[in-house]
Amino acid sequence: MTLLIIAYLGGALTILSPCILPILPFVFARAGQPFVRSTLPMLAGMAATFALVATLAAVGGSWAIRANEYGRLAAIVLLALFGASLLSPRIASTLARPIVDLGNNIMNATGGGRGTMTVKSALLLGVATGLLWAPCAGPILGLVLTGAALQGANLQTTFLLIAYAAGAATSLAVALLVGGKLFAAMKRSLGLGDRIRQVLGAAVLAGVAVIALGLDTSLLARISYASTASLEQAVLDRLHAKPLGGASSEVASKDMVIAAADTKKPFRSDLPVEGYAPSLDGAVEWLNSKPLTSEQLRGKVVLVDFWTYSCINCIRTIPYVRAWAEKYANQGLVVIGVHAPEFAFEKKVDNVKKAIGDFQIGYPVAIDNDYSIWRAFENSYWPAAYLIDAKGQIRYHHFGEGNYNRTEKAIQDLLREAGSQTAATAPVVPDAKGVEAGPDLSNIRSGETYLGYEQAANFASPEGLQPDTPHNYSIAEPGLNGWGLSGTWTVGRDQATLDQPGGGITYRFSARDLHLVLGPGAGGKPIRFQVKIDGKAPGPDHGADIDADGNGTVTATRLYQLVRQSGTVAARNFEISFLDPGVQAYAFTFG
Repeated sequence: MTLLIIAYLGGALTILSPCILPILPFVFARAGQPFVRSTLPMLAGMAATFALVATLAAVGGSWAIRANEYGRLAAIVLLALFGASLLSPRIASTLARPIVDLGNNIMNATGGGRGTMTVKSALLLGVATGLLWAPCAGPILGLVLTGAALQGANLQTTFLLIAYAAGAATSLAVALLVGGKLFAAMKRSLGLGDRIRQVLGAAVLAGVAVIALGLDTSLLARISYASTASLEQAVLDRLHAKPLGGASSEVASKDMVIAAADTKKPFRSDLPVEGYAPSLDGAVEWLNSKPLTSEQLRGKVVLVDFWTYSCINCIRTIPYVRAWAEKYANQGLVVIGVHAPEFAFEKKVDNVKKAIGDFQIGYPVAIDNDYSIWRAFENSYWPAAYLIDAKGQIRYHHFGEGNYNRTEKAIQDLLREAGSQTAATAPVVPDAKGVEAGPDLSNIRSGETYLGYEQAANFASPEGLQPDTPHNYSIAEPGLNGWGLSGTWTVGRDQATLDQPGGGITYRFSARDLHLVLGPGAGGKPIRFQVKIDGKAPGPDHGADIDADGNGTVTATRLYQLVRQSGTVAARNFEISFLDPGVQAYAFTFG
C-alpha cells in the first residue's frame, strides 16, 4: 500500500516538471467543460493508456515498441483534428463529412457541434493524450520501471503505474478546475469565449507539431528550471515501504564522522538493527572464493556490495571497497561483491572475470545473474552497500556514491562490537586515478543517457529512432544534452550497433568527464575509433582510454573514459567516429 502511495505522490509531482508541458494544451482545451462528463473521462483515459503503454514498454518486446509507434501516429492525427475543430465550428463540420462518427466526436469534444458533450468523446481524447504522454523518469517512476524490467510483467507493476498516472491526473484535474474558473471569468467579463477556444486550438496544433517532429525532448532538455527529482527522492526517503533503519539510512549524503564511544566499557554500536540478513544462495557462480553461506560468515562483519562492472558510480566506489577489504581483513571484515548485471553483456562471466582483474578486486564476488540475491535484499540501486554484524543482522546500508567516511566508521563500530581491538583510525584515502577518480559534482549538467530504444531520451537525429532495423542517420549540432547518430546503425533494446564503417555518435554535454559504454560486438574484433571535441583533437582534455589525438580501440565491452576536461569545465560538442563496423554503444555517463 505504501508503494502505491509513493507512486501516486510521484505522479502528482509531475505537474511541477517541465516534461508535462507538451500535453498541457490538450488538457487545458477541456477547461470550462463539465467535470464528470468531460474532464474526468479524459483524465481517466489518459492515465489508463499511459499505464498500459508504460507496462508494455517495460516488459514487452520490439512488437510493443512498434505498436506504440502506430498508436502515437493515430493519436497525433486525432489530436490534430481536435485542434483544427477548436479553431472553427465550420472546420469541425467539414471534418465530419468524410468520417461522420469521428467528426461528430470531435465536434462534441469541442462543444461546438449540435450534439451534447459525451463521455465517449472525452475518453477518446484522453486515450490519444495518454499515447503521447512521456513523463520524465524521475526517482519514483525509475524505481517502478526498474522493478518491472528485473521481475517481469506482474500486476504490482501495472498497479504502481496506474497509481503514478492517477497522481498526475489528480494534479492536472486541480489545475483544470482553477483554469476553468479563470476562463469562465474571462468569458463573462471580456466576451472572449470564441477567441479563447481558438487560442487553445492553435496551442493544440502547436503541441501536436512539436511532438510529431520530435522537438519536445530536445527543447525540454534546454529548460534549466529545477526538476522534481529532489522532491521525489524526499518522498521515497520518508515513505519507503520497508524502511531500512534510522540515522544510517541515507542515499548519497555528505560524509560524516561520528565520535568514538567510551572504550572503558564493552562497546555497543548505536547502529540500528534493520533485520536479519537474507541468504546469499542463488548466485550462478562465485569468483575469488568458494560459495559462502550465512553459517560460514557468522561471527564476522560482512560488507555486501551490489555493483555491476560498467556502472560509473560503481567503478568510482570500488577503490574504497577494495581499500576496506585490505585494511580490515585481519580484523574480521569479509567483503562480498554481488555482481548484478544491468546489460546483457554483463551476464557473461568471462567479462566479469576480466573486469575483476582490471579493477584488481581480490575479495569474493557472487555472480547474481538471476537477481536472486538482489531480490532477497529487496535492493533497487547500483551501487548499494549493506553491513551485517557478527550475529547476522543488517545494521547499516548506503545507496549510491559518497558517504565513505560514515561507512568506514560503521565498519569500525561493528568490528569493535564483535570483539576486535580495532582502533578508530583515519578513513582510507585511495589513490583513485582515471575512471575510478571521484566526480566533479559541482560542474555536472549532463546525466546518464541510454542509446537503446527502451530508455533512450533526448535523441536529436531528425530521422527519429527506428527500432531493430538498419537505418541511415544524420546529426548536425544538438542542443545541450541532446545526442544523435550518423551513418547506418541498428538500434536495439539496450544498445545501438554500427552496421557500416564510418558511422559516429555526437553528444552536446557539460561535465568534466564523459564516459561511454562500448563493446566490439559479436565478432569480438577490435574496433578503432577517433574522438573530437568541438571539432578538434582533444589534446590535454583526452580521457584515460584515448590519446591526445583522440585515437582509441574498443577491445572489450566495458566503460571507456573518453573525455576529462583539464581546465575550466564548459559545454562541449563530443564526436566519436568508428573506423570499423560492429561496435555496440550502450550508455553515456558523466563525472
